[in-house]
Amino acid sequence: MRRAALFLAITFALTWAYEFGVVYPLASGAFDGIPPAAAQLAIGAAMFFPAIGVLITRLATREGFKNSVVKPRRFKESAPWFLVAWFAPALLTVLGAAAYFLLFPQDFDPGMNAFVAAQAQAAAAAGAKLPEEALRVALVAQLPVAVLLAPALNILTTFGEEWGWRGYLVPKVAARMRIVPTLLVTGVIWGLWHAPLTAIGHNYGTGYPTWPFGGIAAMCAFCIVMGVFLTYVTERTGSCLAAAVGHGALNGFVSAAALFSATGGNPFVGPLPTGIIGGIAFIAVAALMLWDLRRREKAGTLRMPRAGLADGMTKTA
Repeated sequence: MRRAALFLAITFALTWAYEFGVVYPLASGAFDGIPPAAAQLAIGAAMFFPAIGVLITRLATREGFKNSVVKPRRFKESAPWFLVAWFAPALLTVLGAAAYFLLFPQDFDPGMNAFVAAQAQAAAAAGAKLPEEALRVALVAQLPVAVLLAPALNILTTFGEEWGWRGYLVPKVAARMRIVPTLLVTGVIWGLWHAPLTAIGHNYGTGYPTWPFGGIAAMCAFCIVMGVFLTYVTERTGSCLAAAVGHGALNGFVSAAALFSATGGNPFVGPLPTGIIGGIAFIAVAALMLWDLRRREKAGTLRMPRAGLADGMTKTA
């Protein structure tokens, strides 16, 4: 576990130093003349640090790049699970949103009137005229584009995370622990890695009674659920590219349900999948996947990829 510990130390140190030193000042407007959107771009750049952590760890420990968990298994075996990674996040997001709106029908806004009006008002305040009907048509058109293209468009940044988490940390921990504690531990670690961003409002906002610890805890729970899904497609394909595809699919569609909420919803409840109701479909599927992983572990048929070499071994040994 020494290499896994070194990877975590490097990744957390680089990421948190960057977020406190760059993202926080950008988000607070400390830099004059830099648009607010720069903070969003800076947040996206933070996704590369787990991959950088893998690179540094593999080079520093002379582990080399054996067992990089990138090349998938044969096409017929892995292709169905790449399709699951590509399309399941959007489907599960829609199912969770449907459950939320069934429980809170007063919040359902099928015409997206509240969201469109808010966007038009914001544009007017900035001195621009934004026709509401044109905006509504554009938003509807973006939904299938998000489903079909987001995984490919996001693959670079999501691979930056997934080569670190599913392509290195999870296999390293799984070599020492059983699959259930592995996914619980690595899910919490992944959630805590997000803590600086969660504290300034990413995913869960600010100002709620338990801020920021409630949001950090909720993010850890969300990362456990998503970690199960992303590990499952990685185990089925032998490649963290499947996890990168699934992660990109989630990032591209995660906010879609908010378009149809009259109030914007509650990030801890729904309709977004970060909430307990909005995420209910993800939770159910993750539970089934975790049961199957555990079942196959007991049967000796679980094929978790190996990442790199065992501690103490080097590529020159």
